Amino acid sequence: MAPKAGTKPTTQKALNAKKKVAKGNKLVHKKKIRTSVHFRRPKTLKTPRAPKYPLSLHPPEANWIHLPSSSILSPLAMKKIEDHNTLVFMVDVRANKYQIKNAVKKLYNIDVQKINTLITPLLEKKAYIRL
Repeated sequence: MAPKAGTKPTTQKALNAKKKVAKGNKLVHKKKIRTSVHFRRPKTLKTPRAPKYPLSLHPPEANWIHLPSSSILSPLAMKKIEDHNTLVFMVDVRANKYQIKNAVKKLYNIDVQKINTLITPLLEKKAYIRL
């Protein structure tokens, strides 16, 4: 569209803006009612982490669980196996009973009834696995 003869659109816009500025923006803003005397910072958006690459080379699973690390074949342990149907293993100190149970089930296909653990004076964890 061609502009009308005699008026220029840019000057007309500028004149309208000038009138509005001179008139002023007389809006009445309502004040927020505060119910507490303590000021709290607003809770802002916390976005979850989305890394572009894995932060560690290992998967998040506990890669130190090589359970059971070694079975004990001492005479006392053999007596436990025969009399009480209990296997004795040395496991990682950081392993808990659930992890030991899952590892034994995965490695040997054995249903575990109960697990007792103790930490020896040499700071090794011993697991008594009741079948």
